[in-house]
Order: sequence, then structure tokens, then C-alpha cells
Amino acid sequence: MDASKPVHHTSLHATQASENIRNKLALLPDKPGCYLMKNGEGTIIYVGKAKVLKNRVRSYFNGSHNGKTQRLVAEIRDFEYIVTASNMEALILECNLIKQHHPRYNVLLKDDKTFPYLKITNEEHPRLEVTRRVVKDKAKYFGPYPNAFAAQQTKKLLDRLYPLRKCRTLPDKVCLYYHLGQCLGPCVYPVERSENERMVAEMTKFLNGGHDEIKRDLQRKMEAAAEELAFERAREYRDQIQAIEAVIEKQTITLADAMDRDVFGYAVDKGWMCVQILYMRQGKMNQRHVSVFPFYGEAFEDFLTFVTQYYSDNPALPREILLPNAPAEEALAREAAAAAAGAEAAASNSGAAGLADEAGLADLEGEAADEKDDAAESGEAVDFAESLRRWLHLKVMVPQRGRKRQLVSMACDNAVRALEEKFRLIERDQDRSVKAAQGLAEWIGIPSASRIEAFDNSNMQGANPVSAMVVFTDGKPDKKEYRKYNVRTVEGPDDYETMREVIRRRYERVLKEGLPLPDLIVVDGGKGQIASAIDVLANELGLDVPVCGLAKDAKHRTAQLLVGDPPEEVPLPRDSQEFYLLQRIQDEVHRFAITFHREKRAKSMIASRLDAIPGIGEKRRKQLLKHFGSLKAIREAAVEDFRAVSIGEALARRILDALNEDQTPAPAEEQEPTPAEE
Repeated sequence: MDASKPVHHTSLHATQASENIRNKLALLPDKPGCYLMKNGEGTIIYVGKAKVLKNRVRSYFNGSHNGKTQRLVAEIRDFEYIVTASNMEALILECNLIKQHHPRYNVLLKDDKTFPYLKITNEEHPRLEVTRRVVKDKAKYFGPYPNAFAAQQTKKLLDRLYPLRKCRTLPDKVCLYYHLGQCLGPCVYPVERSENERMVAEMTKFLNGGHDEIKRDLQRKMEAAAEELAFERAREYRDQIQAIEAVIEKQTITLADAMDRDVFGYAVDKGWMCVQILYMRQGKMNQRHVSVFPFYGEAFEDFLTFVTQYYSDNPALPREILLPNAPAEEALAREAAAAAAGAEAAASNSGAAGLADEAGLADLEGEAADEKDDAAESGEAVDFAESLRRWLHLKVMVPQRGRKRQLVSMACDNAVRALEEKFRLIERDQDRSVKAAQGLAEWIGIPSASRIEAFDNSNMQGANPVSAMVVFTDGKPDKKEYRKYNVRTVEGPDDYETMREVIRRRYERVLKEGLPLPDLIVVDGGKGQIASAIDVLANELGLDVPVCGLAKDAKHRTAQLLVGDPPEEVPLPRDSQEFYLLQRIQDEVHRFAITFHREKRAKSMIASRLDAIPGIGEKRRKQLLKHFGSLKAIREAAVEDFRAVSIGEALARRILDALNEDQTPAPAEEQEPTPAEE
């Protein structure tokens, strides 16, 4: 190092951090646990788990990484670790630490639980309901269902079969459901606990795949009723059987054991991960869940973190979970599967396991053989599966061959396709936007329209005049460049003079601060607005920037593009991408201007109400709004609340009396706006 050159504090800090990390790496134990990576401010930026802490943590600081992981490693200035007694404890601890600290580089599961579930409540008189919110309340959850209609149809069927109570709060008399035979009326009549338990047990059996047995029972009852000549009752049983058959529809993707399963697959590309969950209920595929998000750590590690978070707060568990293998182990598994296939072909007469038929129905003996083979496998995925099994107390498998392996492959293939589709849509959208901007430049006859700045004015009969500017770069809105303007010099509704003032203020600032000039300026209006803008640009500022106007029709829709001096219409096709781009620009600048005008009008209304109160000047008005936040909050405050802004009891009562005289609801935008104004 050259001693004549000053050493920057950042470099010194990074050197000290590097030395500290090297010392800590030497002390890492050969035990399972969790590690917490920190940045220079001491903030936890990543949490991970490891079977062997020493090996896993050292891997971050040795060897090469992809771009995403390099970004993470570049920010690490320190780390901590917590030793656990087992991999399962590390699994649970990692999940809890992520929920607590929300590290920016971790996979953070957005657990919106959008799928509908059926829920049997845990009450003295239980209810059956459809819910999208799964909580740990000791209720029984079943699902997820493909959509709300499927869940409602199943509930409607079960309501006919099992008369549980329907009311959230027990009324003082029986309702229509009682008269329809769909409720036992616990609000009026005593219902034995054993009867409720019987119905809940049968409903649970039905929702867990026992619908065939219930159909047989209904069939027996229907035949008995027919023999007794009770044809009305027999018809009711027949309708119930038909309803069951309609709800439990046949599907092509099926396993013969009718087990509830969640099948996981994942794919990674360009720093993004897609996780696909295929839901199998009663052995039938009925739904999938897709999550796409950026990841920064090791792909398989972050996938396992996603799985852990997914089940940490979800009591509606399946009976079996199928997971993919780790990438390095996947190649070995394929080689082993190929060798096993050869051995099976050689000994086909010995009853080796295989697929039942072309439809893919699993041979149960073959599945048992697969599970036995899976148990013999070892590796990161199988270790995780074992930890997850012990934590959730259900079967977790990493299938290596057979029908279950095909299901996992299908989930992974769907994840690959979802990522490819995401990138294609992004590229297509970008291509369309760029081409639309290029096409617009050609129509107008200018070299480029890469940066477009558009202006619109807004006022209400001349009151609270404002203007707004939006920026589109390569055909897409660039919101950080948007600007708002309070009109200062124009009195009354003069759109031309307002345009002159705003254009003058904007481009005086551009020249003064050396900001980039736009390729095209778009004004909302016709010939008058265009002439005003060109006059200011050319005659006052000496700028030669193309200006176009967007005239509207009687329905206030974009009608024509006007360009030139004097302005002439450009025959832009209505169905072109260029015309669609201009519509988006005009709609966006109008939306932005109107929003700002409403904010200012709301602020003006608040100010006028407060200013009308004797003893309230501009300073006190600002103090009140800053402290309380809105006119509604001031109106609802107590007298003693005003002491915080140095207002005595007499003035506080005067304020409350004046505001409460007028109970007209205040506008939604009561809080003081904080626009980016020029």
C-alpha cells in the first residue's frame, strides 16, 4: 500500500471486517445450526441453516458465486451463529428467525392464503364454513379447493347430509334451515354432544376421501325407502347421491391410494426462483400454487426455506409431502434409476414394480417398493425431508422413481415453464414499449422519442390551479421523474397562460441544472396549448424541442395527434401501438394532475375551515394539522389534547364548537400532501 495515499474509512472498515470474519471462520463448530449474516450497520441481511456450520458458512467466503449471491456476500461485514442439537431444530429456528428479522436477502413467503378451505369449527355446536384464512384455532381444515365455487358446492352438499348449526350466534328461535332439515336447532332444542361428534366424524371421513362409503350407505337407505314405498325419501337420497357424484368429479391425474398430497417442484433462472405446489386431494390433482420471487442464496437452500415457511403457520396439512432432490444428487439419482430400470427389465418375470397403465394409475406394490428404495437414499434433500417429517409428524418423501417421481418432475417442469413465460412477457412488453416509442418518432418525423415529457393542467372554475408533468422513458412511465406544479401567476381558468408558466418553469430549471432535455414534449390540448409551449421554448429559452398536442373528442377520449407550427393532424391509426402509447401518456398525466388538484383542494378546504375560527392563524393551523393529521382528528379530539400544541381550554372549546357546527364529511384527502413540486 502506498503510504502517501490516504486510507478511506470505508476501506479500513472493510479490512477490519474481513479480518474479523477470518477469525470467526476458524472457530466455527462441526455442528448443525443457523447463521445470521450482517451488513456494516449490524442489520441482519440473511439467515440460513446448516447441517455442518463450519462447511456451510465458509462456502460463502471461498470459491465463486453467481451474481445474486455475490451481491449478498459483498454486503456481509459480520456473522453470528446459533448451534442446535439437530437438523430439525435448525429448520424450525431458521423459520422463526426469518419471521422475526425479515432479512432482505431471504425468501420471504407472502402467505396470503388465497385458496378456499372448508372449516369445521371447534365449538360445542360446530359449524361448517368456507374460509380463506387458516389459523391455529383447533378447528378442522380441509382443502385447498380449486376455487370458491367448488368449496361452496361441497359445503352445500354437506349441509344437506349433516345438519350442523348454521348461525354464528345462536338465535332465540329456530330458523329456515331447521325447517329444511339442515339444522338440528340447538338454539331451541337440546342436541347431544355425541350426535355432533358423529356428524363431524362422518364429515371428516367424507372430506378425507371416504365419499364412496357414504354413497354406498345412501344407496342402501334409498333402496330401503323404496321398498317401504317412501318414494319422497328415496328421491331425496337419490338426489344426494347425484350431488356427491357431481362434486367429486373424475380427473385424469390420479393416484389409486386416494391420499392427500402436496407435490413440490422448483426452477431457477436469471436470479429468480419459481416454486410450484401441486395439490392432490383424495388422490386427485385439483389445484396448483405458483410463487415467483428473486433469491440470493443457494437455490436449493432457499427452496427448502420456502417449504419450511409454507408449513410453519398452516394447520391444513396433507398426509404426504413430495419433494424434489438436490441438483447435485439429482444426476446421481437419474443414473441409479437407469441402472434399476435395466435390472427390472432383466427380471421382469419376478414381479418388479411398474406403472399400472397408460393413464398413470400407480401400482401400490410398486409404490411400496419405491418408498423402500427412497428410504435407502441419503443426501441433503432426504435429510431435510426427515427433519420436516419429525417436525410436522407426517410422511415426507424424496421419490427417486415411479409415479410419485413423475409427479415431482411435472411440478418442476411447470416451474420451468412459469419462469420462461415470465421472462418472455417481460421481454415482449419491453419490446412493444420501445418499438411504440420508435414508431411514434417516425410518425412525427423526429430522430427519437426515447424520453417523453407530458403536461396537463387542472383547476375547478379557476380555483386551486395546478399542473403536472409525467415522464415516459422508452415507452414506460418513469415515476421518480414526475413533477407537480402549483400555478403562481395565472388568475382564473386560463389554460394557455398556465401552460406558458409551467413550461417556462420546467425548462428554466432544466437549463440551470443541466438536466437532460426530452426528445418530445406532449401537451394535453390542441393548437392553443401547442403554440403557447413553442413560444416559450423558442422565443424565451432558445430551445428547439419538438412539441405535440393531444386533442380529445366529445367523450373526453384521445382523438388526434397534432404536430408542427402551425399544428397539423398526424394520421395515426387508432389500432396502432403508437396510438395506444399516446393514450397511456394522456391518461397518466391527467390522473396525476387530477390527484394533485384534489389534494390541494382538500388542503384548502381544511385551511379555510380553520382560518375562519377567531384565534387561529397560519402558524397555529399548521401546528394543528401537523399534530392531529386531519380535520376529522381535530374534531374528535378532547379539550386536553390541545395542550400538546400550546392551545388553552377556551380556544380549544372554540375550535371544537366551530368544527362540530358543520358535520359535513371532510374529503378523503384531509392530510397535508407532500408532493414533489417544482
